[in-house]
Amino acid sequence: MTQLAPLEAILERHRADLADDFTAYRNHACRVATICLSQVGADGDAAEVVAITAAFHDLGIWVARTFDYLEPSVGLARTYLDASGRAAWLPAVTAAIREHHRITPYRGEHAWLVEPFRRADWMDVSGGLAAWGMSRERYLAARARWPGAGFHRLLARLAWRHARRHPLNPLPMLKL
Repeated sequence: MTQLAPLEAILERHRADLADDFTAYRNHACRVATICLSQVGADGDAAEVVAITAAFHDLGIWVARTFDYLEPSVGLARTYLDASGRAAWLPAVTAAIREHHRITPYRGEHAWLVEPFRRADWMDVSGGLAAWGMSRERYLAARARWPGAGFHRLLARLAWRHARRHPLNPLPMLKL
């Protein structure tokens, strides 16, 4: 079993929800997981926790059909973790999902996962510009293995659609 097998299995179950965006989101999740694992390591259950977090972190966009998706994504992760006998991982996974768009560093409980995951997501969303000391080469290698597949255009389209409908709260997932 590869480190990303749980991520692939979870997303396969949501292929219909993701529809035409399946490859773009799967590749983003794989890049984020790979970049995060380069910081966290893969000891013990860490690789599986990272893979599960990456699978669910933005999934609420498609399943709940909303751009205010952090809590729907948490709910999906909770259901999966409870059903798979991994409820003990819920606090760390929940914190990582809720805080992955934080602009400032995270120093709270479960920082071992949240902060590397936050940095990995920002690195991918920024196309490698927000690196926080991480290897740009590692990002480029992940990007070569899992190409963008229109992910950044997808983000721009979703953000624009939400901002037009909610001009006073254009990016509800961002936190300081």
